Amino acid sequence: MDIGVMIFPTDLTPPPTRLAVEAEARGLESIWFPEHTHIPTGRKTPWPGGEPLPDQYRRTLDPFTALASAAAVTTDLKLGTGICLVAQHDPIVLAKEVASVDFMSGGRMVFGIGVGWNVDEMEHHGVDPKRRRAQVRESILAMKQLWTEDEASFDGEFVSFSPSWSWPKPVQRPHPPVLMGGAAGPTTFRHVVEYCDGWMPIHARRDVLPRVAELHVVAEEAGRDPASIELGVFGVPPKAETLESYRDAGFGRAVVGLPQGDEAAIMATLDAAAKLVGSLA
Repeated sequence: MDIGVMIFPTDLTPPPTRLAVEAEARGLESIWFPEHTHIPTGRKTPWPGGEPLPDQYRRTLDPFTALASAAAVTTDLKLGTGICLVAQHDPIVLAKEVASVDFMSGGRMVFGIGVGWNVDEMEHHGVDPKRRRAQVRESILAMKQLWTEDEASFDGEFVSFSPSWSWPKPVQRPHPPVLMGGAAGPTTFRHVVEYCDGWMPIHARRDVLPRVAELHVVAEEAGRDPASIELGVFGVPPKAETLESYRDAGFGRAVVGLPQGDEAAIMATLDAAAKLVGSLA
């Protein structure tokens, strides 16, 4: 099992460059940055983790800028969005951002995606919350065309463009891994099976392990080998018994959540995660 770490990089945390260097120095596999463009004060939607909404949601840096800076100071560390709110982006621009980070890092980008939970935030971007899953699906399918075709085109309900050129292409072929975040459910699993390389839910947000069998059934019914679907989990505590339970269930990656506290607390958690690397390989 590969061990990575995740944090909301903000104006109050150590910079992404420092975090990435420290993670790579400890032998960790990856670093992951979440995304929120802004947080409307209206707060129609309760945070799934329970209120009050943590302050870092209001302060997080742009993940692609943060990952690009991390790429510049590391050589092997994988660089992930954990997760990117795809529906809130122009897919042509987003495809360019993902490909650019993958190109500049020598093929280390991992594209974690999600549909989002904050209705106010989506609406500010012109997204219909009831159609966001369909919009994310179409955006990813269109982005794959831009990543893989010399002359790409797409004609859909949400995304449409005539034959076009777009470089750089990602270093990873056919494209960086696309990993769906989010809770288990029939629609999520259908989308994972159709257009994603894997599923990465959040630890403790839902009962994850019993749902893996359901995902495998959906894959088999669609004619896809369940073994071709990567399994990972976000926000795991650095505890051997917890990570072992995921590893034994077939999860190939666990991403430990770093605290939003002071630098000493962050470094201590990095050390705790690093101690697990060898024992869970």
